[in-house]
Amino acid sequence: MRACAVQRALEAEVAAARQRLGVAPRVLDVGGGSGVWAVPLARSGCLVTVVEPSPNALATLNRRAADAGVQRLVSPVQGDVDSLADAVAPRSADLVLGHGVLEVVEDPVGAVRALAAATATGGAVSVLVANRYAAVLARALAGRLAEARRVLDDPDGRLGATDPVLHRFDTEGLLALLVGSGLDVELVQGDGVVTDLMPGGVLEGHPGAADQLAELELLMAGRMPLRDIASRLHALARSPVATG
Repeated sequence: MRACAVQRALEAEVAAARQRLGVAPRVLDVGGGSGVWAVPLARSGCLVTVVEPSPNALATLNRRAADAGVQRLVSPVQGDVDSLADAVAPRSADLVLGHGVLEVVEDPVGAVRALAAATATGGAVSVLVANRYAAVLARALAGRLAEARRVLDDPDGRLGATDPVLHRFDTEGLLALLVGSGLDVELVQGDGVVTDLMPGGVLEGHPGAADQLAELELLMAGRMPLRDIASRLHALARSPVATG
C-alpha cells in the first residue's frame, strides 16, 4: 500500500472499526486485482475478501498473500461488481473498497449501490476514481488541446468511443453518486495532485526531494482547489445507522 493520503484514511478507518467492533474488521476489496491494497490490509490483521474477474490477477494475489504470510486472511473470489450480490452476503463487510472500479463499469450508479449493499451498517465505502479535471489539465499542459477539450466537454469525461476509461469524475459528480446511493460522505481528498504532472527525472540530483514531494502531496490532498485537480479523487462514505 502506498504511503499516501488514501492509505492514511484506510488505516484510520480500520483502527476505528477494530475499536468499535472489538474484532478483526472484515474488508471487501472489489476489483482488487493482485492485492495492492488487500495484502497490506491483511497484514494489519483484517479479514479480506477480494472479488476480481481476472484469474491471473487472483493467482498473483495468492502468491503475494503467501509471501506475506497472510494467505489465511485473504479469500479470493472470481467475479465483478455486477455480480457482487452473488459473490458476497449483503451487509457483510465493515469496509468496502471500490478503487479503480467506477470508471470502467457501464453503470457506476448500479456499482455504487452494489458496494453500499455489501457494507455493514456503520461500515464504510472507499472509492478511488479518475478525475476529469486532472485529465484535462495533463493534456493541455502536453499541448494536446483538442483532447483536453473533448475530455472537458464530454458528459462522462471521455476522449471518445475508443477511450478505455468509461467515466471520469469531478468532486461534485462523485459526491452526488455516493449520496444518491444512501451513503453519508465523510471525506473527499485528492490522490496525486502534482506527482503525475512532473516530468520524469525532475527529482533526480535533489537529495530528499522524493520525501518532500510525498509530504507535500499529503498536505495538498484535502485542500481546495488543489484537491479537485488531483489525478484521482478518493472518497470515504458511511453506511448510515438507523435512528428512531
